[in-house]
Amino acid sequence: MLHPVPHPAKQRGPLKRRAALLLAISTVAAALASPVTAAAPAPAPAPAAAGLRWTGCATPRYPTLQCASLRVPLDHERPAGRQISLALTRVPHTASVSQGPLLVNPGGPGGSGRALAGFVASALPKDVAAQYDVIGFDPRGVGKSEPALDCGAGHFKPVRPDSVPLDAATEQANLDRVRSFAESCRAKHADVLPYVGTVSAARDLEVLRTALGAQQLSYFGYSYGTYLGAVYAKLHPDRVHRLVLDSVVDPGGVWYEDNLAQDQAFDARHKAFLAWVAQYDSTYHLGTDPAGVERRWYGMREALRGTPAGGKVGPAELEDTYMPGGYYNGYWPHLAEAFAAYAVKQDPKPLVAAYERFGAVEPSAGNSYSVYTAVQCRDSAWPKDWNRWRADMWRTHAKAPFMTWNNAWYNAPCAFWPTEPLEAPDVTNAALPGALLFQATEDAATPYEGAVSMRSKLAGSALVVEEGGGNHGIALSGNKCLDEKLAAYLRTGQAADASCPAQAAPKPTAATRAVPASAGGAALHGLLGFRG
Repeated sequence: MLHPVPHPAKQRGPLKRRAALLLAISTVAAALASPVTAAAPAPAPAPAAAGLRWTGCATPRYPTLQCASLRVPLDHERPAGRQISLALTRVPHTASVSQGPLLVNPGGPGGSGRALAGFVASALPKDVAAQYDVIGFDPRGVGKSEPALDCGAGHFKPVRPDSVPLDAATEQANLDRVRSFAESCRAKHADVLPYVGTVSAARDLEVLRTALGAQQLSYFGYSYGTYLGAVYAKLHPDRVHRLVLDSVVDPGGVWYEDNLAQDQAFDARHKAFLAWVAQYDSTYHLGTDPAGVERRWYGMREALRGTPAGGKVGPAELEDTYMPGGYYNGYWPHLAEAFAAYAVKQDPKPLVAAYERFGAVEPSAGNSYSVYTAVQCRDSAWPKDWNRWRADMWRTHAKAPFMTWNNAWYNAPCAFWPTEPLEAPDVTNAALPGALLFQATEDAATPYEGAVSMRSKLAGSALVVEEGGGNHGIALSGNKCLDEKLAAYLRTGQAADASCPAQAAPKPTAATRAVPASAGGAALHGLLGFRG
């Protein structure tokens, strides 16, 4: 479960292990001695190829935004066959000399990228944004692209069976749900599913580059978008001008092993949230001992098994509600208030409100989840023997009970998926200009070790580490140190391994609770979403 996309999941190794990894990075950096350097600035792109017509689609926040649609082959092995469309947005460059297109992706898989173009263009320093055509896109199957996948309405309708299968009947009810979802995908989209995957999406980006008339493109991806960018770079290393990967997928664990790693990392991040709650006992009155606060949280979970809050929030929905706190600590005050209202005041209404804000699936999430499963199930092999899943999940649950089973059911359609899996490509790449990676040490959705792995595979790349940070998606979220390094790289192509201190944790104040949607961290995480 990577997502930055609407909906639910995921202790990493001990601090000594992370410290050793950080030391290893420093050692490698010293051995490399020289900073990352990119090729000379790409020439300004030629006029757009015929057929890619940009029209104004301005919003009050993004007055220069443009939209277009791109036709690409459903099957890239049959370029003259059936065509599908990708929905695009663009904020054009304004500088006299352009560095070409900068494609941006929010992750998922299944995340819509059209809104990200305006955000990135406005969040970058003006002189940097002016040098690029910042381009957002809905990958194949997503959002406004056609056809858009939607395998089954109501898959996450509350109240679902408890995610933790304490008895055979609960396990069977969950198995029936996920098997039904996979079958619905086959029934509705059998003609498209074999062509929805990361490699196909990466090949779409090359069609887009050609349509833009650009000799090279730059790419900035968050979360799953880091893997999509690495796969494109593997296929077309000579076409890459700049490559920025933020909150990095471990390319060696795609996707079953990566999800097991997430389970442990999300459990650690949930414990961090509960420890934060314990620091503010004068506000929340849930106790000063983190272990005691944790027991109260699981006591709330147990109580909801018998009586779901508001007829909507059972144990599975509770996990869905608190999982976003693992992506972004700006949500912690809201989540703590809901927890305290239920556990201290016996008032379930704030918990229901928190579920509706953070956990409930919007109608559009049927599309994003459908693409998520289609991509992940197609990209690589998943176990088909449910006994393997059961053994792995109970083993992991014993160490990390917060989201292990919830995450398992989120991905379990892959045990019954109707298309044959592909072999995940090796993204090792020695032909790229230097890439720039960003990673928080306590990230739950894409654990830190994945960035170390990706850095080792991309020769000449640099890794900027947010020390002590736990948010997922960290560049352009208000950390000045990180943002300066991003801007410098996009200007010059130069970067070196570095570390930045994390931003301060939130405080349970009215000002924190009223963070405006335009504030950096809140704005970015609203675009990235959850689960991706």
